[in-house]
Amino acid sequence: MRGLRQLRASTLRSHVNVNVSSRSSSYLCGRRSFLHHLVYGSRMGNACSSGSKSGSVSSTSRSKKGVVKIMALDAAQPFDFESKKQKSERERGEENAAEAAIASTSSGEEKEKTGKASTKLKIGIVGFGTFGQFLARRMVSQGHQVMATSRSDKYNEIAKELGVEYYQSVDDFCEEHPEVVVLCTSILSTESVVSKFPFLRLKRDTLMVDVLSVKEFPKRLLLRTVPEEFDILCTHPMFGPDSGKGSWENLPLMYDQVRINERKGSKGTIKKKNKSRCENFLSIFEREGCRMIPMTCEEHDRQAASTQFITHTVGRMLGDMMLESTQINTKGYESLLTLIENTCNDSFELYYGLFMYNQNATETLEAMERSFDRTKKKLFDQLHEVLREQLFGENQPEHIQEQQRQQRQQQIRN
Repeated sequence: MRGLRQLRASTLRSHVNVNVSSRSSSYLCGRRSFLHHLVYGSRMGNACSSGSKSGSVSSTSRSKKGVVKIMALDAAQPFDFESKKQKSERERGEENAAEAAIASTSSGEEKEKTGKASTKLKIGIVGFGTFGQFLARRMVSQGHQVMATSRSDKYNEIAKELGVEYYQSVDDFCEEHPEVVVLCTSILSTESVVSKFPFLRLKRDTLMVDVLSVKEFPKRLLLRTVPEEFDILCTHPMFGPDSGKGSWENLPLMYDQVRINERKGSKGTIKKKNKSRCENFLSIFEREGCRMIPMTCEEHDRQAASTQFITHTVGRMLGDMMLESTQINTKGYESLLTLIENTCNDSFELYYGLFMYNQNATETLEAMERSFDRTKKKLFDQLHEVLREQLFGENQPEHIQEQQRQQRQQQIRN
């Protein structure tokens, strides 16, 4: 009896294993057929179905179809798979939109001026003082969307009049995600503003632009502070609300494309969006007739010390003398009065910033001082000789008389 029970148990186990194996094989083959149908199409599904009847796919079928890559629809994906997929699709859409916008023709008048199509930008201005308002007015007139932020609430009404969205909170300003952020702060406050600025609330590829009158200082500051994904453009409009209150025609604008990132698309292609955006921003000034001057920040400061700083210094010195217009003004004197007006209307903070943040300014100031001393000495030396001749006449020593003759001949030649 005991042997009979063991025999029956062994037979039952064998029967169960066969049924389970058969069902598992049928289930797996059916699932494989279903997955193949979804992933590779009905043809591959049919191949799998035919294989299920014979128990396996024939070697001939394998040689014709090659290695089949089986994919499970419910396989685990990386934790950021969906966000990366959405980002890839979004970038592809932005790239196509940017290319379409650049390829499309803009309204005739703008294209006639520059020969380029125009894409409207979303521009944010940090610091809505006199110069920030000056730039915003022209940007709005060209159809760009302009927003601004400043610490004071006194600019609300001015912003409304100009058609500018105004935010007293810099965080709210950044949440609007401007494509371009223009720093219009004073030179002395720039470092404090930049060090506290919430860059991480902006898009990762935002273009940062500065318009300060010195260039090496903001270039180093932005490279040190701004995230690497951000683009940096250093510019200097060599004019202001007084000198540029009418037309900007032929007024100089210096610019240095410090860092314009090249982004790669999903297929490894170089995306020109950042480059196009930078050129589009510069075209704001080009359309107004500005003389565009590409130049490094270092070369700008070297040249500005002997042009802009001297101009402001002379204007401030003459302004301190309280010069006034007269009935017999010459054209040269009129030019000096205009110089006083243009320079003294700017804050002393600006003039101090030109001196403090340009390492070439001290040398220029010393050179001006030495030149003034030489000119003054030449005047008094000549006056001294005239007085000596009047006092002593022909009784002076021969070597003194010879020296005086040589000086007169030198003056005639000059």
